[in-house]
Parts: sequence; structure tokens; C-alpha cells
Amino acid sequence: MKKILSYNVNGIRAAISKAFADWLKQENPDIVCIQETKAQPEQIDDSLFEALGYNCYWYSAKKKGYSGVGILTKEKPKHIEYGMQIEKYDNEGRFLRADFENFSVISVYHPSGSSGEERQAFKIEWLHDFREYITDLKKQIPNLIISGDYNVCRLWTDIHNPTKQIKTSGFLLEEREWFDNFVEDGFCDSFRMFDNQKSQYSWWSYRAGARDKNLGWRIDYNMVSNTIKDKLTSAFILPEARHSDHCPVGIEINF
Repeated sequence: MKKILSYNVNGIRAAISKAFADWLKQENPDIVCIQETKAQPEQIDDSLFEALGYNCYWYSAKKKGYSGVGILTKEKPKHIEYGMQIEKYDNEGRFLRADFENFSVISVYHPSGSSGEERQAFKIEWLHDFREYITDLKKQIPNLIISGDYNVCRLWTDIHNPTKQIKTSGFLLEEREWFDNFVEDGFCDSFRMFDNQKSQYSWWSYRAGARDKNLGWRIDYNMVSNTIKDKLTSAFILPEARHSDHCPVGIEINF
């Protein structure tokens, strides 16, 4: 049984200052996919995680204090793939893959389009290129777990006040259609395999006490290849973890 978490920490150093390592020790996952590290590898104290038995891998943006992904894993991977070999995306440190014997895990941080039209256009371009990249990758590695911040709410039940948000980046029709197509490509939304309730969110705005009122969005996912979805034993959200404006989302899978 493997326990895999995905967590946008909104700054790994800030999360560490909020006792992230202590929380990790208590939660004890086998693999953690981290997004938005906002740090270069040399700025992260790996010894905190190595003391807990993790191998640490980081892929940072060229721009300091921006984006960045990581993977912490107790089992040493056979191979680590840094980036997608697409320069405009790899410059932003958005993709990191760890290959194991029977499967691969990807930590991915999809762009946000909320800052304006230029970044929204970049996001849409990324979504199409990412889908194409994964389609090719699946031919070599059919068993994929793609964990991360997708910056898209997939379903109407994944966002508070959906009718008011349909023109908001992250819930645009074009983005939701992309997600539908991604699922049709052979991936399952692991959380929705186990829980169809409303008001299950992974991100809340810092404004107007949104988190305490649970006015959130579910934008963090562990998408699992259909080839291994029958091996899933649970999927969950951990909203009590408060190191970030996101919370962790996880799965347990029995290989």
C-alpha cells in the first residue's frame, strides 16, 4: 500500500516555518508531490525531510521566488525526469516525474490565468500541450499518477457558487471541456471515485474569511491512469492542514 499526497504549499520555506516537517512526520505518506515551492533547490533544507526517510527532488523556475515543484519519496526512484523538454514551460519549473517499478508519479503545477489575458492564453496553450505530452508519455509509461495543482475546477460540485464563476479563469467552459477530454484520454479523478459530495475543496481565497466559511475551489487532483484505478483503495482531502491557501489531497493505492 502506498500513500501519495499532493500539496501546493505556496512557498516551501513558509510552510516549513509553519511546522510542515512535523505535520509530514505525523501524516507519514510514502510520496509527496509539492507545487509552488517558490525556492531554488539550494534554498530548501533537505535535511528536515531526509531525517524522515525521504529522498528529495526539486525542479525550480528560473525566476527566483516563483512556481517550482518537488517530489519527496521514501522509495528511491529508478529515474527522475526534470521538466517536459519544452523550454517555455520548463523555465517556469512546472513538471517533475519520478519513475518506479510499476508506475510513475508526476508533480505538476498548471499555470493560473487569473492575472490577465496574456497568462490565460499561456494557460490554454499549456493545457493543450500538456495533454499532447501525456498522450505520448502514456505509450511508454501506461501507469501514471499525475498529482498537482491543475488550476481548474472540473465539475459544478467542485466550486462554490458555480453560476457566478462561469466567466472566471479556472472555471471557464474551455477549461472544463479540456478536463473532460483529459479524463476521456484514460484518467480517473481519484477523489470523485470515492466521494461525490459537494463543498469538498482544496483551495480558498485569503479574502473575506473564505476558508472558515468553506467558500472554496477543488483545483488539486491525483489523476490516475485507468490501467491502475482498480488498485485505488481510498482518496481524500485534508482541509485541516493549514500551511498554505491550499490543502493536501491524497490517495492510497495497493500495488
